[in-house]
Amino acid sequence: MRLPRTRPRSLAGQLFAMQVVLIAAVVAGCAVFAYVSGSAQAEETAARQVRVAALAVADSPSVREAIRTPDPSSVLQPYAERVREDTGIAFVTIMDTERVRWTHPDTSQIGDTFLGNTAKALRGQTFTETYTGTLGPSIRVVTPIRDNGRIVGLVSAGITVDRVSSQVREQLGALALAAGGALALGGIGTYVINARLRRHTHGMNAAELSRLHDYHQATLHAVREGLLMLDGRRRIALINDAGRELLGLEPDTEAVGRTVDELALPAPLTGALLASEARVDELHLTADRVIVVNTRPVVGGERRGTVVTLRDHTELQALSGELDSERGFTQALRSQAHEAANRLHTVVSLIELGRVEEAVDFATAELELAQVLTDRVVGAVEEPVLAALLLGKAAQANERGVELVLAEDSLIDDGALPDSLAQRDLVTILGNLIDNAVDAASEAPEDAKESGAAVPSPRTAGGPAGRARVTVTALADERELLLRVADTGAGIGPEAADEVFRRGWSTHGAGRGLGLALVRQAAHRNGGTVELDAGPDGGARFTVRLPLGDRTAGSAAGARAKEVTA
Repeated sequence: MRLPRTRPRSLAGQLFAMQVVLIAAVVAGCAVFAYVSGSAQAEETAARQVRVAALAVADSPSVREAIRTPDPSSVLQPYAERVREDTGIAFVTIMDTERVRWTHPDTSQIGDTFLGNTAKALRGQTFTETYTGTLGPSIRVVTPIRDNGRIVGLVSAGITVDRVSSQVREQLGALALAAGGALALGGIGTYVINARLRRHTHGMNAAELSRLHDYHQATLHAVREGLLMLDGRRRIALINDAGRELLGLEPDTEAVGRTVDELALPAPLTGALLASEARVDELHLTADRVIVVNTRPVVGGERRGTVVTLRDHTELQALSGELDSERGFTQALRSQAHEAANRLHTVVSLIELGRVEEAVDFATAELELAQVLTDRVVGAVEEPVLAALLLGKAAQANERGVELVLAEDSLIDDGALPDSLAQRDLVTILGNLIDNAVDAASEAPEDAKESGAAVPSPRTAGGPAGRARVTVTALADERELLLRVADTGAGIGPEAADEVFRRGWSTHGAGRGLGLALVRQAAHRNGGTVELDAGPDGGARFTVRLPLGDRTAGSAAGARAKEVTA
C-alpha cells in the first residue's frame, strides 16, 4: 500500500515552527538562568540577613550584661526569640565559649551542646557556613561576643535551607508564569506575522517560490513586448530586455532603482510613464523607434506603482505609411483613368467629326505632357523606390492642383545608396515631406501664389507660372544623400522651427502631426540631420542629409534600421 505523498510545509509554516522553537528555547534558557541566579541571590540574601542579626546580637550591651549574671538563659532566651521573630530568621542561638546553649527556639535544647563549628569564632572571626543542626540544614553565621576585648560567648544566627528553597520556589512560580506569558505572546505574534507571510506567498514552500521565480525570470526575458514596472516613487522596479531595447537603454546601463526622469527620454513619453491615470495605446516616439505605450496604476489602498507595456510600432508605422501611399496611388490612377477616358472620348469625337489632324495633335500634346516628368524622374533618379515614389506623389499632387517638380540638379546613380540605408526610411522621409509640402502649397492663399518673387520660369517649373508647386531635390554623391523639398505655401515662422518636429504639432487639428516627427526619427536612425528654412518660392524648405560612404555615427544606426525592416 502506497502512502499518500504529503505536500512539503509552506514557507510560512516552516518559519512559524522554527520561530516557536526558537522562542521556546529562549524563554526556557531565560527561565533556567533566572532560577539559578535567583537561587544564588536568595542564598546570598539569607546569609547577609543572618549575619546582620548575629552581629547585632553580639554587639548588644544587654547581652554582655546577661552573660555576667548567674542565669544568662532567663534574660537571653526571650531576647533571642524577639530578635528571631522580628528578623524572620530560623534561629538565634547564644552560647558560652564551651558551646553550651543559653538560647534555642526549642527550649528543650537549652543547655545542650551547639552542633556546628566554632573554632574560627573562638579566634575572633565571623564566618558563614551551611550545616545540618537540630532544625535541619541551615545557612548560619557564627560570631564572637566580646566584653572588654575578651571573648565571653558566641552567637549563631541561621535560616533553614527549606525556607530559602520555598522563597525560590515562590519566585520560580512567578517566573514560570511570566515565561509562559512571554511564550504565548511570542507565539501569537509569530502566528500573526506568518499568517500575513502565508497570504503574501500564497501558501507556497521555499522550493515552489524558487521555481516560480525561475519561471518568472524566464518569462520576463522571453516576452518580446517591453515590460516596465515603477514603484510608488516612480523608480524602476523591473525592466525586461525588450523594454531596454525599445527605450534605447544600453545593456550595461543599471536602470533598476533609477527614476524615469533620469532615463533622458522624450518629454511626452516621460509624461506618459509618470501619469497617475491609465494610458491606453498611446503612440510615442523615441530617437529611433515608434512605440505604443499602455500604463496601468497598481492600487491596493494606496498607490503602489505603475505597470507599463511597450510595443514596437516602428515597422507597422512604416507599413501604414506605405499603405497610405499605395492608397494614394490607387486614387491617382483612378482619377487618371477617368481623365484618360475623357481625353479618349475627345479624340474619338474629333475623328468622327472628320478632324483627324486635330485629334492627332491633341493626343500627341497630352502624351508629351505626361511623359515630361516621367522622363525627367527616370533619367535623374535611378533608385527604383525613389523614382516610383516621385511618380506616384506627382500624380497625387496633380489631382490636388499642385505641380511636383524635380530640380535640375537632382541625380542619384544606380547603386549609389548603400544596403545599410533602409528603403523604408527613404519612403518615410521623402513621402512625408512631399505630403506636407503638397498640403501647404494647395492651401496657400492666391495672393501668395501669384506674387512675382515666387513665380519661376515655365522652363524650370514645367508648367504655367503661378501654379502651386512643390520642388524636390534628390542628390547623392560619395559622402551623403541630400533630399530637399520646397513648396510655394505660406511657410513656417521661425518661432515654430523646433516645434514642427514634435509629435502632435500640426496646423490641421488634433490627430495629426506625426509625419515630421517620423522624418526626424528616420533621419536620426540613419545618422542624418533635418533642417528647416525658408524656400526660394516663399514657402517652407526641408533639407535632409544622410551620410553615405565613410560614416561612423550612422553606420550602426543604419544597420539597426535595416534589421528592423528586414
